[in-house]
Amino acid sequence: MRKVEKPWGYELIWAEAKSYVGKILHIKAGERLSLQYHEVKEETILISKGRMKLEHYKEGEAPQFLEMKELDSFHIPPRLRHRMIAIEDTDVFEVSTPHLDDVVRLEDRYGRVPAAAK
Repeated sequence: MRKVEKPWGYELIWAEAKSYVGKILHIKAGERLSLQYHEVKEETILISKGRMKLEHYKEGEAPQFLEMKELDSFHIPPRLRHRMIAIEDTDVFEVSTPHLDDVVRLEDRYGRVPAAAK
């Protein structure tokens, strides 16, 4: 298992195989991940603890917001714009295809959006 510190909390990567990855995302209350999408990465999330809002939408559509709590899950296909926003400290189980670097950031409060994407 390896821990990856993030400005919003951390990731625990507990499974990393040729065809899948398993993570636990710990998001601090009031923090948010980037508004992002993936070209090929596909993921499913499950709330283990806490509450969060999930912003999601297809390109050209209006954003939708889903409040999620313990044991709620959501499938995120490639190219779906999405962002997790913690209402309280939240732990999220994420299983995905192994494309860990497949992240296109559209907005980010921590300055991680490439200039070309702004």
